Amino acid sequence: MDAFHGITYGFGVALAPANLLACLFGVLIGTIVGVLPGLGPMGAMALLIPATFSLGPTPALIMLSGIFYGAMYGGSTTSILLNVPGEAASVVTAIDGYKMARKGRGGAALSVSAVGSFVAGTLGVLALMFFAPPLAHMALLFGPPEYFSLTLLGLVFLSQLGGNSPAKSYLMVAFGLLLGTVGMDGISGLPRFTFGSVELGQGVELVPVAMGLYGVGEVLLIAERISGTPALIRVRFRELFPSLAEWRRAFPPMFRGGAVGFILGLIPGPAAILSTFASYSLERRLSKTPEEFGHGAIEGVAGPEAANNAATAGSMVPLLALGIPFAPPTAMLLGALTIHGVQPGPLLMAHQPEIFWGVVASMYIGNAMLVILNLPLIPLWIKVLQIPQTLLSVLILFFCFLGSYSINNSIYDAVITFAFGVFGYLIKKYQFESPPLILAFVLGPLMEVAFRQTMIGSDGSFSVFLTRPISAVLILITLSIVITAFIKKRTFASSIGAEE
Repeated sequence: MDAFHGITYGFGVALAPANLLACLFGVLIGTIVGVLPGLGPMGAMALLIPATFSLGPTPALIMLSGIFYGAMYGGSTTSILLNVPGEAASVVTAIDGYKMARKGRGGAALSVSAVGSFVAGTLGVLALMFFAPPLAHMALLFGPPEYFSLTLLGLVFLSQLGGNSPAKSYLMVAFGLLLGTVGMDGISGLPRFTFGSVELGQGVELVPVAMGLYGVGEVLLIAERISGTPALIRVRFRELFPSLAEWRRAFPPMFRGGAVGFILGLIPGPAAILSTFASYSLERRLSKTPEEFGHGAIEGVAGPEAANNAATAGSMVPLLALGIPFAPPTAMLLGALTIHGVQPGPLLMAHQPEIFWGVVASMYIGNAMLVILNLPLIPLWIKVLQIPQTLLSVLILFFCFLGSYSINNSIYDAVITFAFGVFGYLIKKYQFESPPLILAFVLGPLMEVAFRQTMIGSDGSFSVFLTRPISAVLILITLSIVITAFIKKRTFASSIGAEE
């Protein structure tokens, strides 16, 4: 079906009472997670995957997607009122948002943030409608060589974006790939790296690993640095309305931020974070008063907040059309779909259109819900922020271990959660990145199977990766990224040596 008939069908699916309730619950939890610094959408999605076992795949994905983009909304509240980003994607919002709040324009900043997210989310959903179907049709040309080359590109690209040390990112990627080999061999069915353990024979589950890294690990970090509750800037309801001049300045950045965010969402990496920096830089370049940026420029709130929400829609395109996640939250969505027996990819639209179009339509409905939730409920979010961190930390730990145990009713999963919680704490302490590990863990088995199928089909010849056009282009892009990074590193080292 075409995009128009598809989205019409999708609204029929999304407006079903169970799916509508799942959407509302997802965006509400996502907003709360965004408001509360620490847990993040990854931890919340991992916590709630066990709760979706009694749901069908459509409401499950609608709810988890709502958490993903809902957290982008909620993160702006703490950035503006506390100067404490609730989400990494809201770091840029704090630069000008908090300055606006200090000047008594916190309500205007919150309104522009919510409306900007809605505008960009709408644009993102429209683009998702028109981009995903052609990409899914093109993906039918993909065979094992193309899928291997695409996953390789994704891992290499993400590793270049992870922090200041690509070497640390590559180490996390290697560990994630190794972790993905534990359990049954995807081709022969023989056990690997199980050390005689029956539990390890089933492999390591994604949910306990994610709960440990993003839930328990964050709680341990929070416990280390708890230093009281920051001072809140109060906002009255009548202060939520920006002036006409502020609206005029805010609307163009919303549309530009939406375009930037969606485009960056299509490429591998932490798109929601990168898009905010890209949008902020763009608005500063285009502004007639760049000196206001950093001192309360409303464009510095509107553009980045629009960008991070549009990026969530963009990142759904490769997941739904190709079946490959390019960001950690979409990796969690892939894990949830796999648990529900659904294989995302080019055939999803044809074989299970209710999932594809239902999720797309629900994203538009969810964005509308978020505008309604975020503005009138700001006093409630302020109350939530006043809950002691110690109490929140204990609750998060309780739900992490309860959720991991409930997956298979096995203490083994709870032990995995604890182990990766300690591991997550240590890697954050020593400034390693966890997203490359999660993505490599999810993509690793897909990558291995694609590689081995290619080798079987080509009688062990590596030339197949270069003789097939799509695969060859992807391999060349990957090589260019690695070579460029190597040259930059050598140039930087030479300049440091010359200065000394």
